[in-house]
Amino acid sequence: MSYPYQINSFEAYKEVYARSVQQPQNFWADIASNFKWRRKWDKVLEWDFNNYKTEWFKGAKLNITENCLDRHLEKLGNKPAIIWEPNSPDEHHRILTYNDLYQKVTQFANVLKNNGVKKGDTICLYMGMIPELAIAVLACARIGAIHSVIFGGFSAKSIADRLVNANAKYIITCDGAFRGGKDIPLKSLIDDALESVDFIEKVIVCTRTRTPVSMLKGRDVWWEDEIKKVETLGMAPAVAEEMDAEDPLFILYTSGSTGKPKGVVHACAGYMVYTNYTFVNVFNYKQGDVYFCTADIGWITGHSYIVYGPLSAGATTVMFEGIPTYPDAGRFWDLVDKHRVNILYTAPTAIRSLMSYGDEPLKGKDLSTLKVLGSVGEPINEEAWHWFHEKIGRGKCPIVDTWWQTENGGILISNLAGVTPAKPSWATLPLPGVQPCLMDEKGNEVEGPGQGNLCMKFPWPSIIRTTWGDHERCQQTYFDAYPGHYFTGDGAMRDEDGNYKITGRVDDVLNVSGHRIGTAEVENAINLHAGVVESAVVGYPHDIKGQGIYAFVIYNGTHNADDENLIRKDITATVSRIIGPISKPDKIQFVTGLPKTRSGKIMRRILRKIAENDVDNLGDTSALLNGEVVEDIKKGKI
Repeated sequence: MSYPYQINSFEAYKEVYARSVQQPQNFWADIASNFKWRRKWDKVLEWDFNNYKTEWFKGAKLNITENCLDRHLEKLGNKPAIIWEPNSPDEHHRILTYNDLYQKVTQFANVLKNNGVKKGDTICLYMGMIPELAIAVLACARIGAIHSVIFGGFSAKSIADRLVNANAKYIITCDGAFRGGKDIPLKSLIDDALESVDFIEKVIVCTRTRTPVSMLKGRDVWWEDEIKKVETLGMAPAVAEEMDAEDPLFILYTSGSTGKPKGVVHACAGYMVYTNYTFVNVFNYKQGDVYFCTADIGWITGHSYIVYGPLSAGATTVMFEGIPTYPDAGRFWDLVDKHRVNILYTAPTAIRSLMSYGDEPLKGKDLSTLKVLGSVGEPINEEAWHWFHEKIGRGKCPIVDTWWQTENGGILISNLAGVTPAKPSWATLPLPGVQPCLMDEKGNEVEGPGQGNLCMKFPWPSIIRTTWGDHERCQQTYFDAYPGHYFTGDGAMRDEDGNYKITGRVDDVLNVSGHRIGTAEVENAINLHAGVVESAVVGYPHDIKGQGIYAFVIYNGTHNADDENLIRKDITATVSRIIGPISKPDKIQFVTGLPKTRSGKIMRRILRKIAENDVDNLGDTSALLNGEVVEDIKKGKI
């Protein structure tokens, strides 16, 4: 399979980019013509950022799974589609060819139909990183059900919130999941979540860990039993449901600056075209390359660059159940060696963590097959970039430093591997069709080199369509701050060559190990702990995670009052229970008060400076109602 839209030189990039901006509709129509459509579009694009609405390939009919599976069977049917590597190196890996994957997806699509799932229904998936997760995602898309994958690290309360918001009647889960040295009781967490949710019709449970689980008659069924049923019935492979270009493909929840998670909605056609286009071009993917993205399918990176992007391109994608340091810090390098990986896409957090182990884990590992390295989730610092380049890439592999977000669907700013220049710790240039700009605090566009809030002037095919059940929130979050523009929530710098460097969030959202965590969500959880009066959460620089969570807490409880460390552990356990372990504060400082303006707003800017140890640059504090607490907080800094 060749890619006529693959960019092969810097000169070609400049020409393609110019055309994509001058004639966006013609440009994307040409790209889209390389896919399988049931019916072509009447209009390429209709959009309005002021009263938000974006529709791509209007009137077109398709099914994304025909583009990920059916169209590859004739020429690539026996080629590996997914190489699955289990958590334990003692367990054998699995290889699913495109023929295998087609058979399993169409079979499980029949299981869903047999259990009453219809086009337009929402299904929540809460599973470990096993092939059945990718199979279930594609089976949902096959029959036109909207999938909503929940990351396996979330708590029962977080699961329940998402089930209610998505109005999901169906759940697919596992008995448990293996992750490093831990067994995660997935079905048990689902049961806890369902104590407060009464509208679930079916829970399909896949066997993985053989953990004892409770199975309720009429509601809970085993994946394997349901497969046997469709085999006994002799059902033909499920035919792909015809979908409208703008039908929702999936909902993926992301933290916002309020405590309520946002259900980001992506549509079938634009998402397919854009994830494929960016996958092929950013990684300079060549047919036959083995591509390994270390992300979890519970996050957008897994959706776009483990499942849909690679499979729509007929690629071989490696899916890994475990973590980079189990059973030792050489695990990634073992996998690169074992599967002859050509492209490795991972997170700065993982790189920094592995750096800390030194060179020992690299000894005896053959990394010579690597051609391209990639970074995702947060800006990569220069030290990590150089280590990745020298130690892993042996100085010969381009590193693509990709910037994008859940709401974007695909990579928006990145160098193209071996095609456009890299600049350590800079995301560099926009992808064709992407029109970034920098805005100052007054809403004026910054011209030339400078710094400001990163916005987009024009839609790309995989832009967010809405926030599930609350379109007004979508409008307010992304389009009201700078009328006529999409606001990313990130700050950025631009150099004289038009390269972009992301400087981090400008709203109350933290980026911890590449996971977006809303400060309000963490504060709400801390405040539920008995004895906590009020709290404020900010980010601070963390050597491994990039950003750590620093909580300032007013506590007046009597339980364990003489042992602050015990109280810290209790508060941390509360956050883990309510949101999940990924949101646990790294540092908790007990304070007598929080700096507030006369209108009662917590001045997090000051707390951020204190957490960052930048106490000499607190700025103007004259607007504070209680300026005296600042000195107390400074003295008590952890």
